[in-house]
Amino acid sequence: MEAPPDPRPRLSVAQLLPNAITLAALCAGLTAIRFAFEGAFDIAAGLILLAAVLDGLDGRLARRLRSESAMGAELDSLCDFVDFGVAPALVIHIWATGGESDGLSWIAALVYAVACALRLARFNIGSRVPSLGGQSAKTFTGVPSPAGAMLALLPLFVANLAPTVVLHPALTALWLMLVAGLMVSRLPTPAFRPVRIRPEQARMLLLGAVALGAALLTYPWLTLVLLDLGYLLLLLSGWARLGRHFPRKDR
Repeated sequence: MEAPPDPRPRLSVAQLLPNAITLAALCAGLTAIRFAFEGAFDIAAGLILLAAVLDGLDGRLARRLRSESAMGAELDSLCDFVDFGVAPALVIHIWATGGESDGLSWIAALVYAVACALRLARFNIGSRVPSLGGQSAKTFTGVPSPAGAMLALLPLFVANLAPTVVLHPALTALWLMLVAGLMVSRLPTPAFRPVRIRPEQARMLLLGAVALGAALLTYPWLTLVLLDLGYLLLLLSGWARLGRHFPRKDR
């Protein structure tokens, strides 16, 4: 007798690729912590940046391959917490204190990691129930965790760009807590959703991508600092426009 056909759906190997990329990002984040303990902070920062790039790819690839699943969404969120919550907090804490005991720096690292967990939890709720998440197609509520990680690493970028600049651990701790506040805030932040472009614009987009990649390879710290500052200016300009749309009432 022939065995009855298996009713369970089958996935192609290609459909497993998004989850593999998510796990690769997790490995990058964990390895960043390892290199931070070894004092190789430039490699640690590069690995967190790599995790952010991979995080931007896995979801889009899952949608393209039609392999989205509840497990993939949960896996992505858990890995994001390690990559953009735990890893940046530990890297900055170890870098700022040199591995020595510093209460304020550790408090800041805890605050940042908890803020990232809260930010991801709110995003997950908003993905399931949009009316509770407060986000729209064009904006997020609060700074997303990958952008928060890049902002959290700004003191490290500055120190590598200008080695003569000495940043006190207390100043770095305050910056980390400020970024934590931005992540859990209700302020709208730009959502860089996939967009369609005209064919004649494709060449300019490709040239821009090549220029950015070349800049990251040639002047990595300067490029990362400029990207962070550009993102902050984008946030400030958006909030300023929002303030003009909702003027204060006269007392």
